[in-house]
Amino acid sequence: MFENLYSPVQKLNYHRHGNLFVKRDDLIDPYISGNKWRKLKYLLQDANRQNKNHLVTFGGAYSNHLVATAAAAAKFGYKATAFVRGEVVKNEMLLICSLYGMQLIFVDRERYKHKQELYNEHFAADSNCYFIDEGGASAVAVQGCAEIITELPTVYDHIFVAAGTGTTAAGLLSGIHTGDLKSRLHVVPVLKGGDFIGNEIAKYTPLSNHLKLHTNYHFGGYAKTTPELLDFIKSFINETGVLIDPIYTAKLFYAITDLCNKQVILPNENILAIHTGGLLGLLGKKELLW
Repeated sequence: MFENLYSPVQKLNYHRHGNLFVKRDDLIDPYISGNKWRKLKYLLQDANRQNKNHLVTFGGAYSNHLVATAAAAAKFGYKATAFVRGEVVKNEMLLICSLYGMQLIFVDRERYKHKQELYNEHFAADSNCYFIDEGGASAVAVQGCAEIITELPTVYDHIFVAAGTGTTAAGLLSGIHTGDLKSRLHVVPVLKGGDFIGNEIAKYTPLSNHLKLHTNYHFGGYAKTTPELLDFIKSFINETGVLIDPIYTAKLFYAITDLCNKQVILPNENILAIHTGGLLGLLGKKELLW
């Protein structure tokens, strides 16, 4: 039922570094793409084992996780509900969620902080419901993300990934440990004050000298951009033919470019960037990108 969906590794034609490769998880599925499928796969299996057919989750109005959950629910025969953070809005991503049949419950930002209470208030009495945390964060999601490492065709000197919750990074680090690889994992938090990501990773796998956090590439915070980042997005896509989004992957590739320019990454070393999808994030910045 929940098939393994592999993604290719492609070498980029990129003038900043001649040995830059990308794990194209964005190609897994148009809407259940990137790390979203990695996180959801085992959660859906767990819901199936428990005979639960109603997925209940959480996210913001531009959440790729909500879109992925809605699409996966429709594809595999589940009902889906999402608590959406903030005021009632209508946008392209929530339209997609709605078209896939997801019920949307808007809650104010203060109440949203208490996710388990919200779930219990609305769904604790319904034995068919299955709780999925924001972004799919969970131990089984880490397990799914660790599988990225087992799919790689070779060992890379450096592996880069953007981070919002740290779940994908935890899976990658776990996979590096399990495979006893020499690769160094570079994590680029997309939120201001991203040092907490290290603590989130440590909840799932021991920290080690394989891990390096780069906390200075948030461009003002989550979903924040600057003219410099927007210009980078346009030039990168034009040069490589690979779409990136302003929330996660643009900050990732900007960090890689900057670290190569500063020779933190040497020209003879090979780099793998994990493309975690999330391309619908372009819609939230469409007016700025014209």
